[in-house]
Amino acid sequence: MTPTKILLPEDELPTRWYNVLHDLPTPPPPVLHPGTGQPIGPDDLAPLFPMDLIMQEVSQEQYVDIPGEVLDVYRLWRPSPLYRAHRLEKALDTPARIYYKYEGVSPAGSHKPNTAVPQAYYNAKSGVRKLTTETGAGQWGTALAFACAQFGLDCEVWQVRASYDQKPYRRTMMEVFGATVHPSPSDLTAAGRKILAEHPDSTGSLGIAISEAVEAAVQDPEVHYALGSVLNHVLLHQTIIGEEALIQLAMVGETPDLLVGCTGGGSNFGGLAFPFLREKWAGRMSPVIRAVEPEACPSLTQGTYAYDFGDTLGMTPLMKMHTLGHDFIPDPIHAGGLRYHGMSPLISHLYETGELEAVAKPQSECFAAGIQFARTEGIVPAPEPTHALAAAIEEAQRCKESGEEKVILTALCGHGHLDLAAYDAYLSGTMTDRSWDDADIQSAVADALTRLPALG
Repeated sequence: MTPTKILLPEDELPTRWYNVLHDLPTPPPPVLHPGTGQPIGPDDLAPLFPMDLIMQEVSQEQYVDIPGEVLDVYRLWRPSPLYRAHRLEKALDTPARIYYKYEGVSPAGSHKPNTAVPQAYYNAKSGVRKLTTETGAGQWGTALAFACAQFGLDCEVWQVRASYDQKPYRRTMMEVFGATVHPSPSDLTAAGRKILAEHPDSTGSLGIAISEAVEAAVQDPEVHYALGSVLNHVLLHQTIIGEEALIQLAMVGETPDLLVGCTGGGSNFGGLAFPFLREKWAGRMSPVIRAVEPEACPSLTQGTYAYDFGDTLGMTPLMKMHTLGHDFIPDPIHAGGLRYHGMSPLISHLYETGELEAVAKPQSECFAAGIQFARTEGIVPAPEPTHALAAAIEEAQRCKESGEEKVILTALCGHGHLDLAAYDAYLSGTMTDRSWDDADIQSAVADALTRLPALG
């Protein structure tokens, strides 16, 4: 029988990140300067990012070596375990074999340190003294606070107000690691004051928090900005997940028939999927690759593929992505890490070219999957990966009907120990579902899309 935990020895930790840009069947559209409408160059990004990360953002090299100093920090929790979900399979009475790559073993309790650590390293190397960032549920802010502590950097975080109020202990965890945390929108930035003037009771959004963090960074040459998802270099760093999973599945003689992951900005999903896409393009396997997003914020399944800003106030470069409109404010669902108006340009491009598929799930179905997973596998998942678990369970149930012995691989990108208020809402029956069928969501998106940036 397959072991429950497939553990990779520390000396087999992958030493390179995989760059999917090298192998894309068609190149993605360029990132554009919002003022000129022309492709941006390194100098345009220099006020926000160190040159090492800018070069990784545009690199066409198939692999990027992981610096030794980053590997040293990675070894605190990597390689992460791959689990066979024997007990969940038994509960479902399915012939499918379910595997999950568990990233909740990291110091922050999620996959986010995979990119926070190299981002802090490259910034410290370039002489930066402080990083600013946004965070939703708090996983990314916690990861960056931890990473900054490793390399002697200050860290300032704008946390989406809805999550700041829902998850006070996530804020505390960031402060334990040394970060300063503000609710967003705040009165500390022009962007925040503008939103508060129009909407004094705003629950915030990742787009607003990005605007605030970017504004704070560009005012000081010794301060840079760090983003936890969406951008190419972030997804590059996350491929450590998929590279490990490939080796671990090979150790037990398995290849996946279905790979499923949750998508907000796309980093956890891309980190798992990209190495498997490489193997698929090389003809070594042929998994179906499925992204799962919340019905309350369905950028892939209902968004428009267009150039848009990554933030609410229009301070970032223009990226071609699936978007609900940069000033769309998603409903404050409990999966705060998935409350983003857009999607990674790389994920969007791959969806457009048919390399992957996407579905949207209501949060009640996802929490039901999270409860079933916790009661069988013993891990309380973060709200975000419950979306992937719901889709994995759905597929396993199809296999029960068809008799197919599919191998299903999913990413359990974090634990939910600081998300118990959300589980309490589900268990007490006070959780409500918002979906694309709600006329007010469709109306808000339609309104936001009227303000997409105009390109000449």
